[in-house]
Amino acid sequence: MGSKRTARSRAWIARQEKDPYVREAKARAYRSRAVFKLEQLDKKDSLFRRGMVVVDLGAAPGSWSQYAAQKVGPEGFVVALDRLNFPPIPGVFQITGDFTGADIQQKLNDALGARQPDLVISDLAPNLSGVQSVDQAAMEDLVIAASRFAWSCLKPKGVLVAKLFEGSHAMGVRNQISCLFRDCQIRKPPASRSHSAEIYLVTGGPIRQTITPLAP
Repeated sequence: MGSKRTARSRAWIARQEKDPYVREAKARAYRSRAVFKLEQLDKKDSLFRRGMVVVDLGAAPGSWSQYAAQKVGPEGFVVALDRLNFPPIPGVFQITGDFTGADIQQKLNDALGARQPDLVISDLAPNLSGVQSVDQAAMEDLVIAASRFAWSCLKPKGVLVAKLFEGSHAMGVRNQISCLFRDCQIRKPPASRSHSAEIYLVTGGPIRQTITPLAP
């Protein structure tokens, strides 16, 4: 078993060393290559503008929050939430905890004050078990929770960007989320590795007049 883990570790290190996004992230002082997925989504869908209020769910290690803070500038406000502690980021207000908890939502409300988010971004993923059906179900739970959260707090024209794993139930999840937002697009940014099942939902315009949020 140990030799298999060592081989996997070596393969991972070799892949990282060859990855141009890893090298570019280091060159630009970003904390992970994941930042380029958000940058590419931004170029596709014009997600950011100066002065925006942004909430980053599952923010650790922080590269998405780094990018968001740069894009919104000092006039904007970025809140990063994660259950893990990670080093501070200039221009980012950090909250440690589970965003679904009432205590953490209160901390977020206190941080936002009278401000409503323009954009909620979520690169959340579960701890992978290696069992596809289990991992798929856990991912679906996370993206639905993120969607309910965004639906509840975004401005009327606000946008949610959330990661989802492709699979047999992905379309059903997308259909559920479409009940909460007027627009729901699927994106696969080039920085997502080709073998990865991850895709991103870009949704806009929470529907609040006649639709209630998804049941827990």
